[in-house]
Order: sequence, then C-alpha cells, then structure tokens
Amino acid sequence: VQLQAYGGGLVQAGGSLRLSCTGSEHTVSNYYMGWFRQAPGKEREFVSAISRSGIVTSYTDSVKGRFTISRDNAKNTVYLQMNSLKGEDTAVYYCAGGLGKVIRAIGGYDYWGQGTQVTVSS
Repeated sequence: VQLQAYGGGLVQAGGSLRLSCTGSEHTVSNYYMGWFRQAPGKEREFVSAISRSGIVTSYTDSVKGRFTISRDNAKNTVYLQMNSLKGEDTAVYYCAGGLGKVIRAIGGYDYWGQGTQVTVSS
C-alpha cells in the first residue's frame, strides 16, 4: 500500500494551494484519511481528517475556516484545499490512511505518503 502526496510549493501569504493524495490499490477509498504536517524543529501534528464517506471531517483549530478536506473515492484521491495561507502553515504535509479509530493521532494511521513541502512567504 502506497500513498503519494503532491501539490505543495511556494506561495505568498494569503494565497492558496491544493494538496492531493493518491494511493495504490484503492487505498484512499478504503480508509479514513488524514493530513498531518511537520514544521522544521517541530513534531508532526494533525491538520485534518475525513471519513470514508466524506461526510465526517475534522480540523485542528488553527486551520478551521481556511482549509477544506475532501475526497473523491472514484479517483482514489483525497484533497486539502488551503486558503488564506500564513507563514505558520509552512511545513512538510503528509497524507495518511487508517481505520478511523483515532483520527488526530499519528498512531491512528497505518499508511503514510512521502510528504510534500509547503512554503508560505510573508
């Protein structure tokens, strides 16, 4: 099972990016999916998660109202639309797949993508 995150890049503060995550063997469509991020010198932290159906979503407080998670199971892809980006959003973003029992913890996910760098310049 492999996941691949892409769509990162360099953007000015206030700008937008959309991250995508695809997987092999219907990985995305079969799992609860999450996005985490890790800034330099900091621990990896939860950003957002979405249930298999896409009905239930969850966000960390710092991104509520700015980020939107969604999924297209037919395309085996999960997205993270990031708007009104701030300098503190700079990090490597990882997508992950799990069973959905513990959605805000790293240990709740079994499969991880390689990460994509998001850099927000002020």
